[in-house]
Amino acid sequence: MSPLHHDRATTGLGKGRRGFSLIELVVVVFVIVILGLLLGGAARQAYKMSMSARSATNLHAIAEANLLYAADHNGVYCPAMEPRNLIRWHGGRTGISAKFDPTKGYLYPYLQDGGQSLHCPVFENFYTASTDTFEAGAGDYGYNEMYIGGTPKNQFQPEHVANVANPARTIMFTDTCLPRADGIQEYPFSEPYYSVNPNETLGYAMCPSVQFRHGGLAHVAWCDGSVTAEPPAQMGTTNIYGGDSQKYLTGWVGPSTNNGWWNSRQALNP
Repeated sequence: MSPLHHDRATTGLGKGRRGFSLIELVVVVFVIVILGLLLGGAARQAYKMSMSARSATNLHAIAEANLLYAADHNGVYCPAMEPRNLIRWHGGRTGISAKFDPTKGYLYPYLQDGGQSLHCPVFENFYTASTDTFEAGAGDYGYNEMYIGGTPKNQFQPEHVANVANPARTIMFTDTCLPRADGIQEYPFSEPYYSVNPNETLGYAMCPSVQFRHGGLAHVAWCDGSVTAEPPAQMGTTNIYGGDSQKYLTGWVGPSTNNGWWNSRQALNP
């Protein structure tokens, strides 16, 4: 027999060779799928962490803008809103039902990014927005309007920087949202545990708006301009809009005594 026509099965090159069995192929495909899921999950988590870092940077920029505003306005923080409720810290609108324009807000001249810092990438990429919103264009962060953007005696008169007893432990801004029956909506105010009467006594319980969207933590911008990530002290329940606060991770940070970290006049802010 010619060497060119010998049986390959008898040579060292071909001896013992075989294809993959069906079971082996299934195992290989299964391993590839598992690895893909693990890598995909890790990539998603890394992406979300980077978005959370951007969100913290946004809050720092907003807090710094408010401090710059105060420096230009005799040491008084920017108002949370004006009496007509058409101009707020985050934007302005032409009517009560109109969408807010961020370029018309009190802080816009002090923001260095054209208002992009008003938008949280985690909020906008990982949550389903309600189709029934009354705060369109309000951004994804909330101002402490009861004690900083306003005062118990006058909700339209913001607080003076010098009157904040403990700036490092008094809330200026936090991550916020308002749960609705079909999702969440933008909400521009960080609500304390209780409403406050003009004589500074506490009133009724508030619906929570602080959202713990960063791995169970909420970013807090303090009155000294610093930003930290805080765990929930208490979660809300179903609010008056039919929104599930547990599902959308909304509640409060810190102690509730005399509105805790929101109250600008508490020297200790425990």
